[in-house]
Amino acid sequence: MYLELLNQTTHWLMRSGLTEELAGNAAHGLMLIPVAIVAFIAYAIVRIAVVRTAVKIAAKTKVTWDDQLVASGFFARLAHIVPLTIIQWLGALLVSSGGTETPLWFDAILQAYLLLILIGLLTALLTATQLILAETRAGTMPLKGLIQAARLTIYVIGAILLLSILLGRSPVFFFSGLTALTAVTMLIFKDAILGFVAGIQISANQMIKLGDWIEMPQQGADGFVIDVSLTTVKVQNWDKTISTIPTYALISESFKNWRGMFESGGRRIKRALHIDMQTVRFADEEMLKSWQKILLLRPYLKTKLAEIAADHETIGEDSGILGNGRRLTNLGTFRAYCSAYLRANPEINQEMIFLIRHLQPTEHGIPVEIYVFTKDTRWVVHESVQADIFDHLLAMLPQFGLRTFQVPSGNDLRELKR
Repeated sequence: MYLELLNQTTHWLMRSGLTEELAGNAAHGLMLIPVAIVAFIAYAIVRIAVVRTAVKIAAKTKVTWDDQLVASGFFARLAHIVPLTIIQWLGALLVSSGGTETPLWFDAILQAYLLLILIGLLTALLTATQLILAETRAGTMPLKGLIQAARLTIYVIGAILLLSILLGRSPVFFFSGLTALTAVTMLIFKDAILGFVAGIQISANQMIKLGDWIEMPQQGADGFVIDVSLTTVKVQNWDKTISTIPTYALISESFKNWRGMFESGGRRIKRALHIDMQTVRFADEEMLKSWQKILLLRPYLKTKLAEIAADHETIGEDSGILGNGRRLTNLGTFRAYCSAYLRANPEINQEMIFLIRHLQPTEHGIPVEIYVFTKDTRWVVHESVQADIFDHLLAMLPQFGLRTFQVPSGNDLRELKR
């Protein structure tokens, strides 16, 4: 019956103007349409059943990798095996029942379908791998670029194999042609190749991770890394804009990564108070009595005054002369107060560099620099702690007979004219 129907269809197509060979192939194709419909229906049923079963099983297990396989569409693509099997079995059965050989194009279609299924399964596995790694410590690594490179490799090889199947040529022919077009290929895939190489170096050396704060002024980037792909790196700046940087630029150009600061457990305060040098002087008795009331200064004053008294006894000269012996200064005592105040501050990391120093005097006064680290590395908290510290120290300057240097404003000049 199949052979009779095939012959009738072939003759009908030949009467329509087709050649005998073309009409025979077309007749075989028309006869396989019911097979394709049956295969499609079977695929829809199996896909629903397989995916639902996989979802139920994945929900009951404690591991998460099976959930990622479902999310990546692995089981949905695996269901394509069913229509492939049906088409191959029923198609071959119908053709063989008619006593004819299977057309070459039929075998080519089956092979191409199988290749597409394999490509789909491999890419789904790569997607699942990326999702699984994203839930582990490796999730901060820039693995997306490597996954994309692997996916691109699968697509290129799959496209060459698909052409070899459909055109009936050896894959070596297409690979050799691709080799001959190496220069063109390099030009077309330049960004992808450079990004792939850069991605390997970035991952191997752990140069950046997702969530790192980087600065790259030449690319207009200053913020957190939110995505690392095969060809681009996306940085969300502080103003919520997105800067897109070529991946290979992170290898060829310099950038600053603040990850070390976050991991160290301390964020630096490096700021100076510019003291008017005309207010610096030796401490008198009134100052000493006033400073004795400050609890933080009492240990320092007790030690220093004892050292000064011993020094004066050794010298044996008139200690009332300013040039004879050691004396406390208001600036030195203020520096000691800064140290004592910061030592008592619970927000300051006492195990990291702790330095209160004088810098080179300038036309703006003598800078007293605070160089310490806060325990909290968060920007907002860090700025709040820093502001509290300098608010307090500025307010304490008059207690030591000091004042900050400030460039005269218009109001200051008007006051001088009065």
